[in-house]
Amino acid sequence: MRIAVLSDIHANLEALEAALADLEDREAETVLVAGDLVGDGPDPAGVVKLLRTRTFATIRGNVDNKVVATAALPEAQQAVLLEKKKRADLVRTARQLGRTNLRWLERLPTALTLRFEGKVLQLVHGSPLGDTDYIFPSLTSRALAAKLGSNQPDVLVCGHSHIPFARRIRGVTVVNAGSVGRPVDGDPRGSYALVEIERDQPPRARIVRFSYPFERSRARIIPRQG
Repeated sequence: MRIAVLSDIHANLEALEAALADLEDREAETVLVAGDLVGDGPDPAGVVKLLRTRTFATIRGNVDNKVVATAALPEAQQAVLLEKKKRADLVRTARQLGRTNLRWLERLPTALTLRFEGKVLQLVHGSPLGDTDYIFPSLTSRALAAKLGSNQPDVLVCGHSHIPFARRIRGVTVVNAGSVGRPVDGDPRGSYALVEIERDQPPRARIVRFSYPFERSRARIIPRQG
């Protein structure tokens, strides 16, 4: 079974559309989305509207949570945040989304445990410790054990760092899908992951890079909120 994993779209509709177009020839049977759908980018409503039309298993990320929390604040508090450079985008994003999109975003889970071909896949945004914890390519066996605790899935999938990688560590296929809409690793292309799961084989994964109008999108991106 082939599973595609998207993460960290960050309100970049052009990048999301390019990723989905790239996926059309990949024969993925399932698509998962590992959070941070909105924040920083130019088109949060467009991203959420598009994802609402799909049957993708989707979770919230830390920026999504900030936007939902900001939307719940009284208008007077939102007005104060609009004067703060690092918080103003949260208010603007919440207002652009509107009630229906915000309600859909708020109802998303923060993590999912799924089964494919008899194997367990854990989908998180940051790590099993929380949506602001990071999983980097330098992850050690000891560090992974600390993040997993007594729970050991066959596949652990995340995003958040915007640095894509796939490795087998102490019997777990660890996959960071990187970022669809806001790459930070020196490669301007977006990234997503393809995970192959077969019943009698260890899961395998690889990172896919795709192109989109990066320069045009970059000019409209707000400084990162996390």
